[in-house]
Amino acid sequence: CKILRCNSEYVAATLHLRGPDRGAAFCTALRSYSLCTRRTARTCRGDLAFHSAVHGIEDLMIQNNCSKEGPTAPPRPRPPAPNPHGFESLDICDYERSFLYKHGRPPGFQHCAAFGDPHIRTFHDDFHTCRVEGSWPLLDNDYLFVQATSSPVAKGSNATVTSKLTIIFKNMKECIDQKVYQAELDNVPAAFQDGSVNGGARPGGSSLVIWERSPGQHVEIRAAYIGTTIAVRQAGRQLSFSIRAAEEVARAFTEEQDLQLCVGGCPHSQRMSRSPRGRGRVPAETAQALCREILPVEDVYFQSCVFDVVTSGDTNFTMAAHGALEDARLFLPDAEKLHIFQ
Repeated sequence: CKILRCNSEYVAATLHLRGPDRGAAFCTALRSYSLCTRRTARTCRGDLAFHSAVHGIEDLMIQNNCSKEGPTAPPRPRPPAPNPHGFESLDICDYERSFLYKHGRPPGFQHCAAFGDPHIRTFHDDFHTCRVEGSWPLLDNDYLFVQATSSPVAKGSNATVTSKLTIIFKNMKECIDQKVYQAELDNVPAAFQDGSVNGGARPGGSSLVIWERSPGQHVEIRAAYIGTTIAVRQAGRQLSFSIRAAEEVARAFTEEQDLQLCVGGCPHSQRMSRSPRGRGRVPAETAQALCREILPVEDVYFQSCVFDVVTSGDTNFTMAAHGALEDARLFLPDAEKLHIFQ
């Protein structure tokens, strides 16, 4: 697939076009870009960068009132490569910069989280508390597979917590080797399963990196090649997962990949009320006082905190809700959607 060549020729042709008089030259460059993508259509059919380019060209031509008929300029010589691997490797393995070049605006992002009982905040800002014992996929798309394994929070309880997380970053030809990250209770490593801390020896290997935020308790995985950041935490006897994913990446799945808790929430049969009936392990008033100390807004994070402390008797669960809220504060594209009230 030669889409990278088309992208870099378009960038080279438009890099120095500025101001109100750029119109005709800009439209010529867009028509040339469109012609280049049509020539690569057969070999690039399944390539995300190719489809992004095609849609981006259509949008830019409409925005700039460009006619599809007209002259197409020969590509200008490309500027000197800024790194030993050339412009193309930088372009394809830096999703945000590549998207900005193609569309003239930053990409959109979505946020999902799973923490505590587990509670799921979906990409669409729905919020569920789930019974889901066993292994369930949080994500299953063309770039990522994330599976959470849950077990009962306490003997005889219907409530479950995440005890294991498996994250697979799927092989991306230009950028990374396939990498698997696995965390279990009391084992939140700052490395992939093969011992590496990045995407491998390919030109874009550094576009996938693990950072240890708090030893054994909090790691952050940045996947710049797909515009995605993941946080994994342990608080008390549970693991939590948060993600900020580019919209294009979050939507890159087929109808067969229909079970994803981050997309559809937990199935109706697995949903629980966050108002536990009967005797809990901690009085509700005590749990509310503990949660109010670090969660002053009584939203779903506060309700989840109270539910988890009452159900488990473990006051460390206050930190699970607090960590999820802090991740949401960092990862949510729209700050007004931080708090959800039900």
